[in-house]
Amino acid sequence: MRERIGGVAALAVCCATAVAPLAAQDFDQHFVDKTMRVDYYHTGGMSSELISLDRVVSDGAWAGSRTRLIDDTNLGKYLVEVVDDVSGEVIYSRGYATLYGEWETTGEAREAYRTFHESVRFPWPKQPVRVVIKKRGPASDWIEIAALDVDPGSHFTNPADLEPLATVWPLFEHGPPSEKVDLVVLGVGYTEDELPKFHADAERLVGELFSYEPFKSRKNDFNVRAVDLPSPVSGVTRPHSDRYRRTPLSTQYGIFDSERYLLVPDNRTMRDVLAAAPYEFVAVLVNEAQYGGGGIFGWQATSAVDSEFSDYVFVHEFGHHFAGLADEYYTSPVAYETGGEAHPEPWEPNVTALHDPAALKWGDLVEPATPLPTPWAKEQFEEHSRAIRARRGQLIDSQAPEADFDALFREQRAVERDMLATSPNAGVVGAFEGAMYEARGLYRSEVDCIMFTRNMIAFCRVCRRALERIIDLYAG
Repeated sequence: MRERIGGVAALAVCCATAVAPLAAQDFDQHFVDKTMRVDYYHTGGMSSELISLDRVVSDGAWAGSRTRLIDDTNLGKYLVEVVDDVSGEVIYSRGYATLYGEWETTGEAREAYRTFHESVRFPWPKQPVRVVIKKRGPASDWIEIAALDVDPGSHFTNPADLEPLATVWPLFEHGPPSEKVDLVVLGVGYTEDELPKFHADAERLVGELFSYEPFKSRKNDFNVRAVDLPSPVSGVTRPHSDRYRRTPLSTQYGIFDSERYLLVPDNRTMRDVLAAAPYEFVAVLVNEAQYGGGGIFGWQATSAVDSEFSDYVFVHEFGHHFAGLADEYYTSPVAYETGGEAHPEPWEPNVTALHDPAALKWGDLVEPATPLPTPWAKEQFEEHSRAIRARRGQLIDSQAPEADFDALFREQRAVERDMLATSPNAGVVGAFEGAMYEARGLYRSEVDCIMFTRNMIAFCRVCRRALERIIDLYAG
């Protein structure tokens, strides 16, 4: 069924359609130097899913690559393809993930409907295109769930650039946006008087990120800019502490009723603010001391800046956002439903279900003598984690001050750092059971990694390779 919406047609479909591959990725043939942003609403629940158009607007000059227009990484729960109307060629594509995609794994999605605002961004096409949105199916195949027919010349498509809503300033720039990875750092919960603090926080945490490989060696492939967006009050909403704020981006803790899950849920306003800067990736610094953060592939990474562990949270969450890295930990509480017996192979590059050890996706990094699965101090680690989790629960129940949580995390880090460093097969690439919130049936590639613990040792070799692949996609 096709619905006409203001010159843009929305098509809901139930199956994938074949699209001819792009033969020549010629930017000038298909696009002009401008960014098109398609905003839409993602609604679902109780086994239903619907995408409906919000608007099509200009989002400033195009900052992305002019030569790597097709995404060959096969990452993301969703995929956007821009299809030339005449030739049927895919002329642009990118994988991504969404807050809706996380929400549908919660218990609430079986009992209620919810709507989330989302955007896809791509170079401004010269001719009408079909914007196809696909979702990863149970066999990791791509299933088309919606399509929007977009005419750049329609009077319902708004080509006007938005006047900047915030002030942009550079942390460092190494070249034209089209040849670099462009990261924008957005501060929220900072008053006008606190903007110097935001500048210092941005310098500190971006510096921390670029102290780790592969960012350290590839720093010249990045441009990093920051956006000043003063708030009328300091801090953001913390519903579990009964503290509420009305801030420009409605940033808050308590996403999915998880106390420390911290995001900017107002996608529409956030995108309008970010239009002032060239960007592909977004790091949000939140002016709060309570431990918290979040990261969604292709959307945003957030971190509270004044937690004792803000450096870890910033780097860890950026790994989610930048390269789709999965959480490798499995002993902490999460908002998602877990515990299924059958695990399909995850799309995330750093976790595997190990259905076929001979086809392990990072098998080229494994030495022939390494057993798969790979033994490690799993029982010892889990025993310690249970004790920490019980004590953390007591702190939550007693509404203990944040310093008590930091002290517990420091103790946990000291014990786990020594335990994992002396574990069997420490420093070896293999398949270590326990990952992605599951104690059984999912495996990570090394004993320890920034995606596993707060030890801040390093990104493991598999994660480093995944991060480099994204750098190459935008700056290669």
